[in-house]
Amino acid sequence: MSFKIVWDEKAYDSLNKLEPPITRRIFKKVEELSENPFSKDIKRLKGSNDFRLRIGDYRVIFAIEQNTLQVLKVGHRKNIYDR
Repeated sequence: MSFKIVWDEKAYDSLNKLEPPITRRIFKKVEELSENPFSKDIKRLKGSNDFRLRIGDYRVIFAIEQNTLQVLKVGHRKNIYDR
């Protein structure tokens, strides 16, 4: 079962500010994630219903609701968790 991917505007803007090879890698991993959103690189964030996907030094924060995978944030691991 494939999940529909919905990109939050801020996540998409953050993604487009990254270098093209990193952007392509993140897009590819998010596409793979839509096929299996519970792979080994996925962890639930403490105190939240959101999850994180690890892609090298970058993280994708996302939520799952029914058949939809909503990408909330994209960024470097140093500052992705800043509020």
